Amino acid sequence: MPVDIAVIRQSWNVVAPVADRIGVHFYAKLFADHPQLREMFPPAMNAQRDRLLHALTQVVLNLEDGPGLTEYLGQLARDHRKYGVLPEHYPAVGRCLVHAMRAEVGPAWRAVYDAAWIDAYRFVADVMVHAAEQEAAHTPAVWPAVVVGHEMRGRELVVVTVEPRERYPYRAGQYATLQTPVWPKVWRQYSIANAPRPDNRLTFHVRVVPGGWVSTALAHHTRPGDTVLLGPPRGAMLLDRASTRHLVFIAGGTGLAPLKAMVEESMWLPERPNIDLFHGVRRHTDAYDLPDLMALRSAHRRLRVVKAVSDDPADPRRERVIDAVQNHRVTLDGDVYVCGSPDMVRVTVGQLRGLGVPPRMIHTEYDPGGAAAPLVHTA
Repeated sequence: MPVDIAVIRQSWNVVAPVADRIGVHFYAKLFADHPQLREMFPPAMNAQRDRLLHALTQVVLNLEDGPGLTEYLGQLARDHRKYGVLPEHYPAVGRCLVHAMRAEVGPAWRAVYDAAWIDAYRFVADVMVHAAEQEAAHTPAVWPAVVVGHEMRGRELVVVTVEPRERYPYRAGQYATLQTPVWPKVWRQYSIANAPRPDNRLTFHVRVVPGGWVSTALAHHTRPGDTVLLGPPRGAMLLDRASTRHLVFIAGGTGLAPLKAMVEESMWLPERPNIDLFHGVRRHTDAYDLPDLMALRSAHRRLRVVKAVSDDPADPRRERVIDAVQNHRVTLDGDVYVCGSPDMVRVTVGQLRGLGVPPRMIHTEYDPGGAAAPLVHTA
């Protein structure tokens, strides 16, 4: 049955002002009616409610984009498998979602909205169930991985290397969601800092977030020999999106990880591209991976590495990473990849566009809406 997009959009106008309350109501209803589902979710639900609403927004805004929405929902479905989501869970979610909307919107909710959302959710569920079943035929839901390396590089950053027991099928530039035994059901996403290699090992650069459950566990409660779980690879910031032979990589902090992986991958190409890699840090001591980058530069031979220090009292020349790009007179005539915090990416992309770089030449994982937020559960 076709989805009535106009009615869905109309209903969303009355849903959006009370979206936060709808998230609370939805999960309360879901757990009251189906208490067996509670164990699939993390102890703290605030972030989970935000991701639910983000996913709903993505669906509502992209209903006309059939292929794009199908791909988005397929990625959600593949990621849901690590939580043990089954086809029979979807009807319960749909009923509770429509109930929460109706209850929180009140008299402004119309019967026609019920019918439109039931149709829309049926479409969403069908796409996700089909994608999950296809994935299950040849791919595990999770990859157990043994920690084989754990190196603190300063008080707030750890480099963790793991070896999955089965081949982990990812591309340089992608990221994985990761769970530690310290916090079951709590997943966080981390970019993979190396290109695929024969030993199947993956390295992650993890900055400790104050109060961060997973980052703190990885830094201070994880040792070689421990086992972590990996979700399926995600992300589309890939080297083959580039259309030029000159690449500019701009990294902020641990946003270096996926760009470093792509530098490694570029070494396998018949013609290595020329790459200018700029790593922005606050202080000189934050340049945690400089020895590895220098070794990579020597091996690559078409790689230039520049460190930009923005806030070090001992350094009179303070510059943001985008300033370093301009100060080194880099010609922005090729593809530009940007990775870092959402704020860093947003500001840097705006400045690049102000410098005349066409949007099609700027590649980011920003809005990892690229990092698809699931309807039922997420990292």
